[in-house]
Amino acid sequence: MTSTPTPPAAPSATTASWEQLVTVALLGTDRRTPPGCEPGPGAAAAVLDAAAAETVRRRAGLRPARAARRPERAPEDPRPPLPASAARRLAMLLADRPGAAAGGRRGAAPDLMELLPQWLATANARGFAAPPEALPALLDAARGRTDLRPAALRFAGSRALWLARLNPDWRFALRGTPGGGTVPPGPGDGDRVHRLWDEGLFAERVALLAALRARDPAGARELLASTWATERAEDRLMFLDSLRTRLAPADEPFLEQALADRSRNVRATAAELLSALPGSALAARMAARAVTCVSLDRSLGHAPCGAPVDARDASRAHDDHALERSPAAPAAPAIAVEAPHECDAGMERDGVVAKPPGGRGERAWWLGQLVEAAPLATWPARLGGRGPGEIVALPVADGWRSELHAAWCRAAVRQRDGAWARALLGPPTAPEAGGPGAVSLAERAKLLGTLTPGERADWVAGFIATHGLSEAFQLLGMCEVPWAPPLGRAVVDALDIARDAGSYPWSFSGVMGLAERCLDPAEAGRLDGLLAVPDESEDAAPGAGGYWAEAFQRLATTLRLRAAMTRELGVG
Repeated sequence: MTSTPTPPAAPSATTASWEQLVTVALLGTDRRTPPGCEPGPGAAAAVLDAAAAETVRRRAGLRPARAARRPERAPEDPRPPLPASAARRLAMLLADRPGAAAGGRRGAAPDLMELLPQWLATANARGFAAPPEALPALLDAARGRTDLRPAALRFAGSRALWLARLNPDWRFALRGTPGGGTVPPGPGDGDRVHRLWDEGLFAERVALLAALRARDPAGARELLASTWATERAEDRLMFLDSLRTRLAPADEPFLEQALADRSRNVRATAAELLSALPGSALAARMAARAVTCVSLDRSLGHAPCGAPVDARDASRAHDDHALERSPAAPAAPAIAVEAPHECDAGMERDGVVAKPPGGRGERAWWLGQLVEAAPLATWPARLGGRGPGEIVALPVADGWRSELHAAWCRAAVRQRDGAWARALLGPPTAPEAGGPGAVSLAERAKLLGTLTPGERADWVAGFIATHGLSEAFQLLGMCEVPWAPPLGRAVVDALDIARDAGSYPWSFSGVMGLAERCLDPAEAGRLDGLLAVPDESEDAAPGAGGYWAEAFQRLATTLRLRAAMTRELGVG
């Protein structure tokens, strides 16, 4: 009698592969069941049992891996630790996450995150080390705000780089620190300088050149010249930019050679640097070209050059012209302009861009570049021995005034010439706000940058007192922090006038935000009289008084908080 073979057992859910179990879990047991499991109410439990058994099997079969290498110890920070009160304040600033209030209303509470840049600047000035426990939050804050990164990375020190190598979210710290924290060689370490310059990464070479330029300008220039011909065009441009630091006449021969570079951007940068050296050969060439375009013409007389003249003015102009020809009434001179008719090869070699941007005429474009690059000392001799103020006051013929004055503005900024900047700005109380030569708020702000901090504050205070705050935001950004008392008083008075006029405070939110960060904390007491809700006039915006009271309360609270922050950091 022969035995009948036993049929193989039906596969159970426990024999399914891990991939099959994952597929069933994703699709659901209603749509698919693992092999050997009957559909129905018990399918889900069978899948879970099978997954538990498979997990044990997988773990039991796992071979131990070699332990990863332990990270190196974080470097020591030799700087003194923060005072305990300042460390608590830092934790509060980093923990603040302001949210938008209903209707865009900020309320009276200070925006702590906006105070963090100032706190970091003060802590860095005092040379404190960051508390280790605050580093993750500090790096997270800097990750979300690029404006915080330089101060935050300086405060965090070398430990920030150590952490950045362990957490990809903080890799920006390695990019934000030239060379990823590589310490440039010190004086006397010539072999390491040349080795790093020849073999280092681009960021390391940039950091090396910048550090060397700050302490040894000639050595940095010679190092750059040694490999200049073999560098890529984009690298040459970045390296050339480092010569702005401690730019001197000794750099002229190297920059003259760069005028023949293959890259147009490199040529333009070299020309710009040479024009910032008033004694350079390029500056002399540009001056020679510019003086052929701009001259003094006494025959133009008193006529409002470049302005439309109607029929009623024609007879007066004729009478004026007769007076100008009279020996008793000598003609008042004007500036005549004859813009270049072509851009020759020599002009292009000296950095003049031949093709103008859209909307600009060729001749005006070329004229602006010539005047901008010519030394400002050229013009008194060319225009009758007059000083900057007298030159700027002269009428300009044929509508060239704006082009000529705008070019002088750029020259004053490039050459850091305060006398010309003052002349072009004009008095802040002038009806033509911004002065006779400024063509935009951006130009005025740049001109202010050439003046001393005290002059800037006084000029902007006068501008605000005359013209209000509507155009003052960009100008305020050029003033030293904390604002000088006259400027602070002018801003507070202008805000008070805007409140009395019934305007909404968010029309001045930019200036109010600047005031919270830049107003001297000593001015907080002057705000106490502005904290009450004023009586609203009939033409005032509904509810504006309450909004203003909140805004002034927030400003006063923020100023007192800033005063406490500086005391905690041992300042004052």
